[in-house]
Amino acid sequence: MRWRKGRRSNNVEDRRGMRPTRSRMPRGGGAKLGGGAGIIVLLIGLFLGVDLSGFMGTSSNSQLQSPQVSAGSSQLRSNDEASEFVKVMLAYNEDVWTKLFAQSNQQYQAPKLVIFDGGVNSACGYTSSAAGPFYCPGDYQVYIDLNFFRELQKMGAGGDFAQAYVLAHEVGHHVQNLLGVSMAVQRRQRAVSKVEANKLSVLTELQADCYAGVWAHHAHKDSQLLEPGDLEEGMNAAARIGDDALMGRAGAQIRPEAFTHGSSEQRQQWLYRGLESGDPQLCDTFAS
Repeated sequence: MRWRKGRRSNNVEDRRGMRPTRSRMPRGGGAKLGGGAGIIVLLIGLFLGVDLSGFMGTSSNSQLQSPQVSAGSSQLRSNDEASEFVKVMLAYNEDVWTKLFAQSNQQYQAPKLVIFDGGVNSACGYTSSAAGPFYCPGDYQVYIDLNFFRELQKMGAGGDFAQAYVLAHEVGHHVQNLLGVSMAVQRRQRAVSKVEANKLSVLTELQADCYAGVWAHHAHKDSQLLEPGDLEEGMNAAARIGDDALMGRAGAQIRPEAFTHGSSEQRQQWLYRGLESGDPQLCDTFAS
């Protein structure tokens, strides 16, 4: 990706090095959205009755550990460079969604990105790094431990665009929040069975995937951001973090009724729909 000359967003708060306590309770912020691959792995561990924390490179206190990386690796960047990367990607997200909201006679309210390590408190409560990146609708903030990018690499989903897709997916949840989708889904989830609630979660996550594709479409159209191979990286990442792929890798039975983010095929399908069309109106997973 051609990102180094892009502007850096100022809507970033760096909490690395801070160690929040686990005692703080959610402040009515609603349920976290997103969650990356980590939360699926942890749920599989609970289902199987085994500790799968090692699969995500975590220690007993759920803090991500940086793997040993060879000096010649071109896929993994230092956390300092990674922080510059996400600042630029956030700025591109701000530019695209400000434009798209304006086209619909709406005003886009940009989210804040919080960078942390180990764990973090939000309006949605305490969250360990092992849960992956997430969005909290209660405080309009995206949260990410940059070591998650290393986990993507270990899962075979490396590359700049794979990382940009992860961030754009979480910003997609912010767009849902601004449009009232997040709260509507959460209200509905409280009124239905667990299986039906999971289906609603899948539809929510797939829409965020589609929005990520919409972002990439316009970011490239406006700024020539993408390079050859970037789209393949994004589609590969979508496949690697599908619920079925994660369950299979963890040695668990593939149980579609337990999916919360969507299958690999679904995630690729909706990411591609956004990439191809650039039209957020075509991201209505609930109608489909």
